[in-house]
Amino acid sequence: MPEETLFKSESTQDREEIASYLRKVADNLETGKSLTLRAGDQTVTMDPPPRLTFEVKAEREGPTGSPGELSVEFELEWDEDGGDGESGGSLEIE
Repeated sequence: MPEETLFKSESTQDREEIASYLRKVADNLETGKSLTLRAGDQTVTMDPPPRLTFEVKAEREGPTGSPGELSVEFELEWDEDGGDGESGGSLEIE
């Protein structure tokens, strides 16, 4: 299925600033509000349904056995037609 990028932003920030963004997303999800993403002249508003797929991925990029780049990715997915997402195992974050 082809992918269309509706919004993209990437910048270096302090952990506290990133935590603030994640808190705002969490608050909006918890209260059922829309998510509006804005950076420069880009804006997109999305309305996540009550149930969605939450994907968490930890990756290491680079040559085996050498220092590389680590990442943690959080992704929320849902069908535009309102269908339920997939079910997975129980997630724990400590």
